[in-house]
Amino acid sequence: MDKEQITRILEENGIRPTAVRILVARILVNAESPLSLAELETSLDTAPKSTIFRTLNLFLQHRLVQGIEDGSNSLKYEFCHTQGNNKFDDMHIHFYCEECQHTYCLKNIQIPTIELPDGYSMNSINYMVKGICNKCNSDKQ
Repeated sequence: MDKEQITRILEENGIRPTAVRILVARILVNAESPLSLAELETSLDTAPKSTIFRTLNLFLQHRLVQGIEDGSNSLKYEFCHTQGNNKFDDMHIHFYCEECQHTYCLKNIQIPTIELPDGYSMNSINYMVKGICNKCNSDKQ
Protein backbone atom coordinates (compact mmCIF):
# COMPACT_ATOMS: atom_id res chain seq x y z
CA MET A 1 0.00 0.00 0.00
CA ASP A 2 1.44 3.37 -0.96
CA LYS A 3 1.53 6.64 0.98
CA GLU A 4 -1.56 8.07 -0.74
CA GLN A 5 -3.66 4.99 0.07
CA ILE A 6 -2.56 5.05 3.71
CA THR A 7 -3.23 8.79 3.93
CA ARG A 8 -6.74 8.23 2.55
CA ILE A 9 -7.44 5.42 5.05
CA LEU A 10 -6.25 7.59 7.95
CA GLU A 11 -8.42 10.50 6.83
CA GLU A 12 -11.45 8.25 6.29
CA ASN A 13 -11.04 7.06 9.88
CA GLY A 14 -10.84 10.59 11.26
CA ILE A 15 -7.08 10.53 11.84
CA ARG A 16 -4.85 13.39 10.74
CA PRO A 17 -2.09 11.83 8.60
CA THR A 18 1.22 12.94 10.14
CA ALA A 19 4.55 11.55 8.95
CA VAL A 20 4.90 9.16 11.92
CA ARG A 21 1.30 7.95 11.64
CA ILE A 22 1.79 7.18 7.97
CA LEU A 23 5.04 5.31 8.71
CA VAL A 24 3.49 3.27 11.56
CA ALA A 25 0.47 2.41 9.40
CA ARG A 26 2.71 1.44 6.47
CA ILE A 27 4.78 -0.91 8.64
CA LEU A 28 1.66 -2.53 10.11
CA VAL A 29 0.00 -2.87 6.69
CA ASN A 30 3.04 -4.68 5.29
CA ALA A 31 3.76 -6.82 8.35
CA GLU A 32 3.28 -10.56 7.97
CA SER A 33 2.39 -10.94 11.64
CA PRO A 34 1.33 -8.73 14.55
CA LEU A 35 4.09 -6.44 15.88
CA SER A 36 4.89 -5.24 19.39
CA LEU A 37 5.74 -1.67 20.35
CA ALA A 38 9.40 -2.72 20.69
CA GLU A 39 9.42 -4.19 17.17
CA LEU A 40 7.87 -1.01 15.76
CA GLU A 41 10.36 1.10 17.69
CA THR A 42 13.23 -0.87 16.08
CA SER A 43 11.75 -0.25 12.62
CA LEU A 44 11.26 3.47 13.34
CA ASP A 45 14.48 4.33 15.13
CA THR A 46 14.03 8.06 14.38
CA ALA A 47 10.62 8.34 16.08
CA PRO A 48 10.37 8.55 19.89
CA LYS A 49 8.81 5.56 21.63
CA SER A 50 6.16 7.82 23.20
CA THR A 51 5.05 9.08 19.77
CA ILE A 52 4.76 5.53 18.41
CA PHE A 53 2.81 4.50 21.54
CA ARG A 54 0.40 7.44 21.19
CA THR A 55 -0.06 6.62 17.50
CA LEU A 56 -0.90 3.00 18.29
CA ASN A 57 -3.41 4.08 20.95
CA LEU A 58 -5.03 6.46 18.49
CA PHE A 59 -5.24 3.68 15.89
CA LEU A 60 -6.81 1.38 18.51
CA GLN A 61 -9.40 4.01 19.44
CA HIS A 62 -10.38 4.39 15.78
CA ARG A 63 -10.29 0.60 15.27
CA LEU A 64 -7.69 0.94 12.55
CA VAL A 65 -5.61 -1.70 14.33
CA GLN A 66 -6.46 -4.48 16.72
CA GLY A 67 -4.48 -5.27 19.84
CA ILE A 68 -3.59 -8.92 20.33
CA GLU A 69 -2.70 -10.38 23.69
CA ASP A 70 -0.66 -13.48 22.94
CA GLY A 71 0.72 -14.23 26.38
CA SER A 72 4.15 -12.72 25.71
CA ASN A 73 3.47 -9.84 28.16
CA SER A 74 3.58 -7.46 25.21
CA LEU A 75 0.52 -6.29 23.29
CA LYS A 76 0.90 -6.93 19.56
CA TYR A 77 -0.70 -4.70 16.94
CA GLU A 78 -2.22 -5.75 13.64
CA PHE A 79 -3.67 -3.51 10.92
CA CYS A 80 -7.36 -4.05 10.16
CA HIS A 81 -7.49 -4.43 6.41
CA THR A 82 -11.29 -4.41 6.40
CA GLN A 83 -12.53 -0.86 6.83
CA GLY A 84 -16.01 0.45 7.65
CA ASN A 85 -18.68 -1.39 9.60
CA ASN A 86 -17.56 -4.91 8.65
CA LYS A 87 -14.44 -5.12 10.81
CA PHE A 88 -15.41 -8.62 12.00
CA ASP A 89 -14.50 -9.84 8.50
CA ASP A 90 -10.85 -9.11 9.34
CA MET A 91 -10.77 -11.19 12.52
CA HIS A 92 -8.91 -14.46 12.42
CA ILE A 93 -7.16 -16.96 14.67
CA HIS A 94 -3.64 -16.28 15.96
CA PHE A 95 -1.07 -18.87 16.98
CA TYR A 96 1.57 -18.11 19.60
CA CYS A 97 4.64 -20.37 19.54
CA GLU A 98 5.79 -20.99 23.09
CA GLU A 99 9.22 -21.96 21.78
CA CYS A 100 10.25 -19.08 19.45
CA GLN A 101 7.69 -16.66 20.94
CA HIS A 102 6.44 -15.59 17.49
CA THR A 103 2.77 -14.84 16.84
CA TYR A 104 1.38 -16.12 13.54
CA CYS A 105 -1.80 -15.08 11.74
CA LEU A 106 -3.86 -18.06 10.66
CA LYS A 107 -6.08 -16.16 8.23
CA ASN A 108 -7.30 -19.29 6.48
CA ILE A 109 -9.02 -20.50 9.67
CA GLN A 110 -12.22 -18.67 10.51
CA ILE A 111 -13.18 -17.83 14.08
CA PRO A 112 -16.20 -19.90 15.08
CA THR A 113 -19.50 -18.04 15.33
CA ILE A 114 -20.22 -17.03 18.90
CA GLU A 115 -23.84 -16.85 20.07
CA LEU A 116 -24.02 -14.32 22.90
CA PRO A 117 -26.94 -14.11 25.35
CA ASP A 118 -29.59 -11.44 24.78
CA GLY A 119 -28.40 -7.98 25.72
CA TYR A 120 -24.72 -8.67 24.99
CA SER A 121 -22.94 -7.15 22.00
CA MET A 122 -19.49 -8.01 20.69
CA ASN A 123 -16.92 -5.37 19.71
CA SER A 124 -13.99 -7.71 19.11
CA ILE A 125 -12.76 -11.23 19.71
CA ASN A 126 -9.28 -12.53 20.48
CA TYR A 127 -8.88 -16.18 19.52
CA MET A 128 -5.37 -17.31 20.47
CA VAL A 129 -4.00 -20.82 20.09
CA LYS A 130 -0.74 -21.61 21.89
CA GLY A 131 1.72 -24.38 21.21
CA ILE A 132 4.78 -25.10 19.08
CA CYS A 133 4.94 -23.82 15.48
CA ASN A 134 5.83 -26.01 12.51
CA LYS A 135 9.34 -24.51 12.23
CA CYS A 136 10.20 -25.19 15.89
CA ASN A 137 8.68 -28.68 15.64
CA SER A 138 10.76 -29.49 12.53
CA ASP A 139 13.93 -28.17 14.24
CA LYS A 140 13.43 -30.82 16.97
CA GLN A 141 13.34 -33.72 14.52
